[in-house]
Amino acid sequence: MLIDDLQVTKECLTAPQLLTIRRYLHQIPELALQEYETSETLKTIIAQFDQQYLEVITVPDLPTAVLVKVQGKNARRTLGYRTDIDALAVTEDNDLAFKSIHPGKMHACGHDIHMTVALGLLSYFASHQPTDNIIFIFQPAEENFAGGMRLYQSGILSGPNHIDELYALHTNPDLAAGTIGCRNGTLFAGTTEIHAEFTGISGHAAFPHQANDMVVALSQWLVQLQTIVARNVDPIKGGVVTIGNVSAGTANNVIAGSAQAHGTIRALQQDTIDLIKMRVEAITMGIEASFGCQIELTLNQDGYFPVVNESKITQRFIKYVENNPEIKYIETQPAMTGEDFGYLLSKIPGMMFWLGVDSPASLHSSKYVANEDAIMTAVKTMIGFIESRMKEED
Repeated sequence: MLIDDLQVTKECLTAPQLLTIRRYLHQIPELALQEYETSETLKTIIAQFDQQYLEVITVPDLPTAVLVKVQGKNARRTLGYRTDIDALAVTEDNDLAFKSIHPGKMHACGHDIHMTVALGLLSYFASHQPTDNIIFIFQPAEENFAGGMRLYQSGILSGPNHIDELYALHTNPDLAAGTIGCRNGTLFAGTTEIHAEFTGISGHAAFPHQANDMVVALSQWLVQLQTIVARNVDPIKGGVVTIGNVSAGTANNVIAGSAQAHGTIRALQQDTIDLIKMRVEAITMGIEASFGCQIELTLNQDGYFPVVNESKITQRFIKYVENNPEIKYIETQPAMTGEDFGYLLSKIPGMMFWLGVDSPASLHSSKYVANEDAIMTAVKTMIGFIESRMKEED
């Protein structure tokens, strides 16, 4: 079956059609802000739906983004459903007939599943006019470059495209296929990238007094950073400071006059992230003073805020899935993974939930394999929830 000839019925995309779409999308992963083939594929599929209630919206500032507005028949509010569309710079190591055909790129975070579920939902509401308006957001650049923030700052979600409630899902390799996991409050951590460039004076290993060793300065900086969570952060809140990449020097008998370090800050509350950033800056200034060197420090949070589920919206969703005997629901603990959906939730009330896909490998792994049985479960769950939500008053 070809993507440009799905033969969509008046009901919605069928399970076999959804599998065809997912496997096609899985083969054409593209990196952040480069999702041109993916975007065109989405548009090709959407063009096969009943167009009576649909309006496709372009975003000049994000050319690979695709927004589709479904006009409600008696709209009192506008609901939003967001999916991410980019992939990772990972070489797939799976023996699949539909494995990635783009070298060094892979949907190792499940965004192919995310898009497929969103298309299943959209196909249903295209032929079953909803009571309220629904805007489907196919968002680029989640993995890098904070596409959610870029989308919001473009202004496209203001005025007639204002969204009152926003929903999204993320695949979870550790949950059984089709299981829904959620919680009130923080679901994912916020993240901040750390980049530090150390500049001192290089010299001969035999004459350290004539140089300014940046290996020693970097080492002291690393050790002091590890005191932040241990001695500055409320242990009930927690946090992470990880330096994952360091480099310095050119030879064993040359004192390094420069060094570089790159890492990440993660925490479940924004105030904790702000505290950790402040301490990183203070420690960096101290190292500069004590070693007489220069350190160019960059702390880049961009749009990766904590994913904080709004209380009333989340309670409504949890009540729906708990009361549906066909849905297996569990309350999950917060995770230190990051998601730029957090920025959107800082501007628009909404929630994100986990969709179990029972993968033998973790997110971002070259061996990540999602169980496709989860797709139809997610589509049916969200159709039922959205329809029940549209029957309620605010």
